[in-house]
Amino acid sequence: MSEEYRIQELLQREVYVGETLVGIITGERSHPRDEFVRSMRLEVVDDVADEYMRKAAECAPLSKELVHSILPNGGVKLSKSMRELQRRWRNTIRIDEQLWAPDELLDRAVMDNNGIDLGQVLGFVKVKRTYRGVIVQTRSVLRRKYELPETLIVPVKQLARTTAFLDELILRCTMKRLLTLPSYLALNDDCDDPNIQ
Repeated sequence: MSEEYRIQELLQREVYVGETLVGIITGERSHPRDEFVRSMRLEVVDDVADEYMRKAAECAPLSKELVHSILPNGGVKLSKSMRELQRRWRNTIRIDEQLWAPDELLDRAVMDNNGIDLGQVLGFVKVKRTYRGVIVQTRSVLRRKYELPETLIVPVKQLARTTAFLDELILRCTMKRLLTLPSYLALNDDCDDPNIQ
């Protein structure tokens, strides 16, 4: 995104690819380091979501680098095609009917559904071009209590929701339950599998 456009200027503006209205910019993740967050949040128009997403989502990331200019009508023009937007939306993580870019989730705290802090997001595991797991650097207290490694992989399907203000990812289950799930065991036992990046 050009340095001249700041998120405050772009909030609530309509976003276009050519003549097609894609959605409305609703904000971005609040992070102490501006350069860390490379995506804004976009409320996607229903027809675009139905046509260009595998499964329609109400909100999706919009990479700042795609912002080309501001149109005379006040809308935001993107520099790429709908196909490029579709390609980028395929490279996201679905949480609670919203799509999230990896840069929006890095560094977030991961909590179980009892409010226990598991650790922070370090990265992601892809299996056959789909995000299947979130790599979490575990808290030392939990490592001792549950005899955990320094990092573990939480299945993406166990992410229930995000909290914008506190910057957390909340799991569907408790920490104890997580450690017994077949999807968790498969991801953490197969970390040498060549399909995992």
